Amino acid sequence: MLVGGRRVIPWIMHHAAHTGSRELFRLAVYAVALGVAFGASELFGVSFALGAFLAGMVMAESPLSQRAAEEALPLRDAFAVLFFVSVGMLFNPGILLVAPFAVLAVLAIILFGKSAVAYGILRVSGQDHGTALSISASLAQIGEFSFILVELGAAFGLLPPEGRDLVLAGAILSILLNPVLFGLAERWRTATSRPVLPPTTPAQMPEPPPPRIPISVTALGDHDVVIGYGRVGSLVTAGLRAVGRPVLVLGDAEDSVMAARAIGVETVQGNAADPKVLAAANLPAARRLFVTVPEMFEAGQVVQQARAANPALEILARAHSEAGVSHLRRLGADRVIMAEWEVAHRMLDDTAGAQVMLHPGLGPLRPTPPGV
Repeated sequence: MLVGGRRVIPWIMHHAAHTGSRELFRLAVYAVALGVAFGASELFGVSFALGAFLAGMVMAESPLSQRAAEEALPLRDAFAVLFFVSVGMLFNPGILLVAPFAVLAVLAIILFGKSAVAYGILRVSGQDHGTALSISASLAQIGEFSFILVELGAAFGLLPPEGRDLVLAGAILSILLNPVLFGLAERWRTATSRPVLPPTTPAQMPEPPPPRIPISVTALGDHDVVIGYGRVGSLVTAGLRAVGRPVLVLGDAEDSVMAARAIGVETVQGNAADPKVLAAANLPAARRLFVTVPEMFEAGQVVQQARAANPALEILARAHSEAGVSHLRRLGADRVIMAEWEVAHRMLDDTAGAQVMLHPGLGPLRPTPPGV
């Protein structure tokens, strides 16, 4: 993994991403993660979880790690639910009655002992008081890797069952209490922090870090929003601009966003399924929404959020199957266009027109699929 994995895995992800297929990139992420985990388990005898941990560490070094994390988000959420349910099933609540003081001791070690060690290390390494306090408070818990070690220790007889119950109890309680402890630490840090006086000479003043630029909400009103700027989105945008409509484009690909920006279209870069990104489109003040992305999962999330934000918004979307049409209409789309139907309609229109010229009494041949 350290020698070959750092070269092979980023290479695989790079070429999968450059095929232009989102589904292929998603499958590549899953195949790498599960393949490395399985290979590590079968070839080297380590646990499946440890193999997946190594695969995640290597993929995190890829420039496409953020996109990989976004693609794996639905599956990650499902596995997270299964993981914590399984941990809850391993927990023995009787340990709280049999050894309550031992549970409190373990919890104190996790919450305060671990935080104190982390705070000391950060201070020695040169971090300021506020940073050290925030990080040490956020580390006042133990997570999933501890469960893996506990199970391995119990399986090899290195840890008695009582010890596993104590660690599980301490982990669950620390996860529950960590947000409260972090909030208290932040309040204390804010209350005890003192402003640092600037140096006497301007030349000695350190340059401030660049501020984070939040996604600002567009000032457009009565506008049209186009999700995606691919082959379909670019044509829709061009048609709307040709009739003088104000247009806002949302896209997650940098090259497409730059292309839209180059012709003078206002853009927002990011995944439109993200509520923070979609909120920047000011949908309550918009007239229409064009969802041109082909991925049904992402398109469905956009349609559902848009309908909740503006019940009167006219939403038009594209689909590649009848199931996709039903899915998007169920989530709130006013009109869903499937490419195959439109091609068939155009062919029948042309055929009908030719036959009407030859046989004036012939009726129209264009069928109208139900619900479209």
